[in-house]
Amino acid sequence: MAILTLTIDGEQVSGKDDESILEIARQHGIHIPTLCYIDGLAAVGSCRLCLVEIEGSPKLAPACTTKPQEGMVVRTATERLQRHRRMIVELLASEGNHQCAVCVVNNHCELQNLAYDVGLTYVRFPYLFPKKTLDASHKDFIIDRNRCVLCTRCLRVCYEVEGAHVWDVAGRGINCEIISGLNQPWGDSDTCTSCGKCVLVCPTGALIEKGEAVAEMEKKTDFLRFIVTARKKKEWINMDSDEE
Repeated sequence: MAILTLTIDGEQVSGKDDESILEIARQHGIHIPTLCYIDGLAAVGSCRLCLVEIEGSPKLAPACTTKPQEGMVVRTATERLQRHRRMIVELLASEGNHQCAVCVVNNHCELQNLAYDVGLTYVRFPYLFPKKTLDASHKDFIIDRNRCVLCTRCLRVCYEVEGAHVWDVAGRGINCEIISGLNQPWGDSDTCTSCGKCVLVCPTGALIEKGEAVAEMEKKTDFLRFIVTARKKKEWINMDSDEE
């Protein structure tokens, strides 16, 4: 592991070579918007909101999956990037059913916060309103696929942290959606442990707890930091291990 020096938005910063540009930027108080990324889960770079400009490269690079290099010059808030991010949020808003006034995570929604962040005041594209399913078969939770932005946070936390792998992605294009099991009702899934981690990491109202009223569903993801820290420090013992 080596310590590198790079420049982000005109500020000279340092970071480790095994960290991402996003991690280094956040350590130095430099804001880069994200949606699919969440600290503690594997970075996939699917939402493209964290794209940055790197001097000498004609392509935009996802900050969450791009490693730093010595002397690298990064720009995170150019007009080109602002237009790009605004377009992404605009397309996400038009693709699903994101009517905030009737959503249980109103004022607690990351997509809503991103719309404020990028200055989105109206959507220029026609709303698609795809007729995707709502599954309330689980005794505690509901999944409304019309509000899903396919960030795959639920899939990753279920697989990487809980080890259950209940969720997966099926379909193509506009028909792409999150499914449970082998496309069976969530309540019929034998692998679901009802831990609720997927609900907590969901950035929108796609995964919610039953019984929550409008604007009451506040999701907290601090638990991921404690779990990841405990694993790194080997503070937990695997009870299935032969080691005493």
